[in-house]
Amino acid sequence: MVCMHMVNVCATGIIPFMAKPSSQSTSSGRARPLDPESKPDDRVDHALRPQKLADIIGQDQVKENLSILIDAAKHRSEALDHVLFYGPPGLGKTTLAHVLGNEMGVNVKVTAGPAIERAGDLAAILTNLRAGDVIFIDEIHRLGRAVEEVLYPAMEDYSLDIVIGKGPSARSIRLKLPRFTVVGATTRLALVTAPLRARFGAVYRLDYYDIAAMQNIVKRAASMLKVSADETGIDEMARRARGTPRIALRLLRRVRDYAQVRADGLINQKVAKEALDLLQVDPLGLDDVDRRVLKTIIEKYSGGPVGLNTIAASISEEQDTIMDVVEPYLLQLGFLDRTSQGRVATKSAYEHLGYEYTEEGQPRLL
Repeated sequence: MVCMHMVNVCATGIIPFMAKPSSQSTSSGRARPLDPESKPDDRVDHALRPQKLADIIGQDQVKENLSILIDAAKHRSEALDHVLFYGPPGLGKTTLAHVLGNEMGVNVKVTAGPAIERAGDLAAILTNLRAGDVIFIDEIHRLGRAVEEVLYPAMEDYSLDIVIGKGPSARSIRLKLPRFTVVGATTRLALVTAPLRARFGAVYRLDYYDIAAMQNIVKRAASMLKVSADETGIDEMARRARGTPRIALRLLRRVRDYAQVRADGLINQKVAKEALDLLQVDPLGLDDVDRRVLKTIIEKYSGGPVGLNTIAASISEEQDTIMDVVEPYLLQLGFLDRTSQGRVATKSAYEHLGYEYTEEGQPRLL
């Protein structure tokens, strides 16, 4: 229930997007080029975002499902069903939300879970929506409980319960809302409460992109930014971008700078390799933090198992950085195993870092 004095309706109905404090940078404050979280200098990415579903590269299964969802909604002249995207950061959840709005020809209002502090903030947004509009809530797992209680009937019954007055004279009224679409995004699906998750009609996971998709993404971005790059240079950047488009675009800008200053402006394999080596990004897309995590497990704890908090303390990093950014990619590469006792470095991790793998776990440099 929402008290009337709490509702502060702004002109646009949009609560400003508030960037969360980044736990994805190193504890010393040094920005990581492989950080998948959005950064201020990524603002150029907005111009590179696909506007239509057909423009999106990769995520083929998600695209096919969304295409059916959009066509069915258009055929019935209805608003889209509520959609929830989850997966690692930097894979295109925000882009897909804007694409849904463009495909349906409606407005997209953007906010974030931490930005909606009171139930009245959410009421301000909902009362300014038009029929069919999309409200995109990033980091939806960080919504407060009181805000969620207001969102439940809004998503299910398209209504908003408001209490007018105080004390014995208080009365409750229900406002009808136009049919709208909530598009949620989260990197932590397990933290989205079961009642909220159940109200989304479509839930899709975004996975890391394969090499072919990454090459096409880098090629498209290079063309739009008017960057001269041959196939070998594009391939080198795509392979080191950890299957994440946001990282690929960031690396492209850094390699472009290097090519302009240290080369003749053309990005080939040699130039891309030199630029990325200077950024300490190795051929598999690991940076200094990734290697420090693996070396700590191998050198200090004989390959593991070792707890996450122990690893974080040993390398002076935040646990969230390791769990949200470092671990998913290392797990995908097969360099790390999660066990009930802790994290374990695999034989592949030993070999990549130049250690001889032994059954006892004691590292020996090759």
